[in-house]
Amino acid sequence: MNNKVKEIEAPEAVMVTIPRRLDTEDAQLALERIQDLLKKHALVENLVRRQEEGDEQADIVEGLLRRQHEVELEHTLNQLHPADIAFILESLPSEQRRLIWSLVNAKYDGDILLEVDDWVREDLISSMNREDLLAATEDLDADELADLAPDLPADIVAEVQKGLTNEERAQLLEAMGYPEGTVGAIMDFEMVRVREDVSLEVVLRYLRRLEELPDHTDQIFVVDRQDRLQGVLSISQLLVNDPDTNVKDVMKTDYLSLKPNDDDTDAASAFERYDLVSAPVVNRQNRLIGRVTIADMVDVIREDSQEQDLSRAGLHEEDIFAPVVKAIKNRSPWLLINLCTASTAAVIASQFEGTVSHIVILAFLMSIVAGIGGNSGNQTMTMVIRALAVGRITSKNFTSLLKREFIVTILVGFIGTIVAAGFSWAISGSFKIALVMATAMLCNMLIGAMLGVLIPIFRDKFGKDPAIGSSVLLTFVTDSLGFFIFLGLASIFLL
Repeated sequence: MNNKVKEIEAPEAVMVTIPRRLDTEDAQLALERIQDLLKKHALVENLVRRQEEGDEQADIVEGLLRRQHEVELEHTLNQLHPADIAFILESLPSEQRRLIWSLVNAKYDGDILLEVDDWVREDLISSMNREDLLAATEDLDADELADLAPDLPADIVAEVQKGLTNEERAQLLEAMGYPEGTVGAIMDFEMVRVREDVSLEVVLRYLRRLEELPDHTDQIFVVDRQDRLQGVLSISQLLVNDPDTNVKDVMKTDYLSLKPNDDDTDAASAFERYDLVSAPVVNRQNRLIGRVTIADMVDVIREDSQEQDLSRAGLHEEDIFAPVVKAIKNRSPWLLINLCTASTAAVIASQFEGTVSHIVILAFLMSIVAGIGGNSGNQTMTMVIRALAVGRITSKNFTSLLKREFIVTILVGFIGTIVAAGFSWAISGSFKIALVMATAMLCNMLIGAMLGVLIPIFRDKFGKDPAIGSSVLLTFVTDSLGFFIFLGLASIFLL
């Protein structure tokens, strides 16, 4: 059972605190402070148990010390912004995470659940009882509830819906109806709409009646009576123009709008390209149904970047403090594949045992050929994956891209082969070995560059993540062919 802190009872300083935002360095210092307090808490508890063992007052002393440390932790935690508390929770093992979570002021629960990564959110939700979950979600907007809904028990979602207005319930169901990774799944419904036939003075009076503007409001959406989007009115235009001017005379009609089924990555690219702060979301009838903001896009860009980094290593997101069994399941598949590919390369090298036994120096040089080919391919592949992510590669420029990478690789490879040939000649004293080394390395670099373009593009064409496992496949080919080319040329020209 999760006993959330409904209201801090101990020192008054804890009761009247305003969460503050921390920069990266301060957030890490706050984490270290929490870790020190947790360590101190555990140490004192262990000492009390040992010293007071068999004493009837042991439980009382232990309880008083525990409460003292908890108050200190509460005081530290509840001065922090929910995003910083989320960072701390993500950085702690599960047992400590749940202790800290139980001490966080309950009014921050919903915001923190929205901030933490999915794997932490699942862990926190599993530790909460029904009352805590309902309390955490009761003040959230429909779009925020839609973000949490996949991780919440079905009965909690159903109960939360009962407390919503008809409009909010419709918004929640609409947001939950769009698949993850689409604009509809991340759009929010808080926005300001006006008609085009009213004056700016009327708009200003309307805004003054609002308690506050929705976050990231840089423009007001102009709609007709059927909620069809007609244009956008920027806040700057509203403020600098004559109040008697009609909205239709200053609104922009060359705005960018998004569809709810658009890919959120494509939307993030549009925000980056046009330096947007917000954008309207319209349906097929051009009716305004929501909006997305730069805050949503930053999350999308960050998540995509993290996924790409993990995918290149053949990994999925995991709790760094998760049980070992889960980590093994996540990491072992591509490692086993890599083992198989490395074994294949070893088998190819073993076929040239006679060549290597006659010229032992080849055993030391062939790893250079394979490694440089893989490095060349990885450089190209990283550029291609990035270009695919932002939509810069099409069927029209594919051939030009391939030609460019060949030219770049030949020029870079020419410089590299001179250095490699000089090194080979220096340690072997053989001009022929140096020549074979240079030729094999240039060939393998060209193969690596070609595969660095082809592997991610073909994976993307067949609907697969171009980053997942691409480096493993590339390494397999450059190692295998690198050994084959180098030792094959050595067998022909050196024996």
